[in-house]
Amino acid sequence: MRATRITTAAVITALTFTTAVPALATTPGYDRAALQADLDAIRDAGIVGVQAQVDTGSRRWSARSGVAEAGTAKPVPRDGAFRIGSNTKTFVAVVVLQLVGQGRLSLEDKVADLLPGVVTSPGGDQITVRQLLQHTSGLYNYTNDLPLRSEAEFLAHRFDSTSAEVLVKQAMAQPPEFAPGTSWNYSNTNYLLAGMLIEQVTGNPWAAEVRSRILKPLGLRDTYSPGERVGLPHPHAHGYSVFPGTTKVVDTTEMNPSWGGAAGDMISTPTDLSRFWQALLGGKLLRQSELAEMRKTVPAKTWQETDPGSEYGLGITSTPLSCGGVSWSHGGDIHGFQTRNGFSDDGRRGIVLSLSTQDFGGPSTQVTKHVLDRALCD
Repeated sequence: MRATRITTAAVITALTFTTAVPALATTPGYDRAALQADLDAIRDAGIVGVQAQVDTGSRRWSARSGVAEAGTAKPVPRDGAFRIGSNTKTFVAVVVLQLVGQGRLSLEDKVADLLPGVVTSPGGDQITVRQLLQHTSGLYNYTNDLPLRSEAEFLAHRFDSTSAEVLVKQAMAQPPEFAPGTSWNYSNTNYLLAGMLIEQVTGNPWAAEVRSRILKPLGLRDTYSPGERVGLPHPHAHGYSVFPGTTKVVDTTEMNPSWGGAAGDMISTPTDLSRFWQALLGGKLLRQSELAEMRKTVPAKTWQETDPGSEYGLGITSTPLSCGGVSWSHGGDIHGFQTRNGFSDDGRRGIVLSLSTQDFGGPSTQVTKHVLDRALCD
């Protein structure tokens, strides 16, 4: 599972395209026809299947393009399930901020004090809860070393089981990238630790707290942490990956996502994910003080080349819009799926996209960025 910024290009040989951005819809305003044209453009950029939901505050549209399974004519299911990858982090950050609001911990608490003997990386005793949620801890990113980075590795290890404790311990054996609070870089290790913090403070697994504090109150019946379950619920599109340095489309739908944990193992649907973001930005999940803390951003230093102006808050990203202001979001990349979204300040207007091909920064990247911007600006 990766952050939304990946620079290694890969292409899908089963589809023919150029690296130029395909023509997008030019309809004044944004409507169902514009959304459909935009999804077709994403499909034409090499994605097997794509589905989306757009909310304008007064209207809602959904659309789909491509196929649910390569080599067939099966349509992408409506409101189908997909792996949301790192969008899991926003759910986890909400729970931590709710605990802050309840006075059960502070954003300035030292993580090493809350999790004795766990954060053993040099300088780790100075890392705060805020720095975990904002990726300013400097901790080594454990996903750099996962044996899932090629087709051969993935097929050999896709059903392996692991735990946050094991993965964090491995990360602590590597030197930190920088001293806490002195720079920024995305590290999934931060959110494994955030999940462990939730369990330490509440006595319950992070997924149970997400379920009781967010999913049940909002009625998100199709959103959950799968644990070690390898499949997706029906209906769903198959997920595919084109591994770096190759052009082969590999079906990566089934795998044990225990390596993702609180950093990115969750499953959802466009409807559920839209409802979550609307509730969060609309002030239904956090008090104004905690929501304000979530939106205090710093420049996402290592993302500036691909996403200039992007900043990171506490489990949330801000991205400049062509029409002024920013969109709020959190993408997610995990084997088989890309999740992209963007919402207005109040959450009333927004879009959720699920792409069923992980193409590692391929031609679909720029097309998708245009679609997200148009959906919020037109």
